[in-house]
Amino acid sequence: MAGLKAGAPAPQSITVHEKSRVLEVVFSDGAAFRIPFELMRVYSPSAEVQGHGPGQEVLQTGKRDVTLVDLAPVGNYAVQPTFSDGHDSGIFSWDYLYELGQRGDALWQDYVQRLQAAGVDRDAPMVPKGAGHGGHGCASH
Repeated sequence: MAGLKAGAPAPQSITVHEKSRVLEVVFSDGAAFRIPFELMRVYSPSAEVQGHGPGQEVLQTGKRDVTLVDLAPVGNYAVQPTFSDGHDSGIFSWDYLYELGQRGDALWQDYVQRLQAAGVDRDAPMVPKGAGHGGHGCASH
C-alpha cells in the first residue's frame, strides 16, 4: 500500500532542508515537490488544525519561521512531523503530501484570503484556546 489511495504515487525520497525550511519529496511518478514547512503546518491534517468537521478549522498564524524537529515514519503510508512550535499530531499520508505539493500555490492563496477575511496578520501569535473572543479560541466568531 503506497498511500491511502490504491495506485497512488509513493515517495522515492524525502529530504528535509532545514535552511530553506522545505520538505523535498520525489514521487514514483516523477513528480517532485518542495513543500514549505509553514504550508505543512497551517494545513496539518490534525484535528487540532482541521477540527472535527467542516467549518471547525482553526486558522493558524505565527508559523512563518516554524521548522521540523523530527519526521517519523508511520507504517508504509505516511510521516508524522514534529514542528518547532510543539505541534506533532498531524499524520501526512503520501497522498496528502502529493496534494500539498501539487496544490501548494492554490492552498497558499486560500490561506492568505482566509487571513484577510479574518482580519488577522500571518505573523500574529496564536490565541490560546479559552483566551479572548468570548472564552473560546475560535477567531471566526
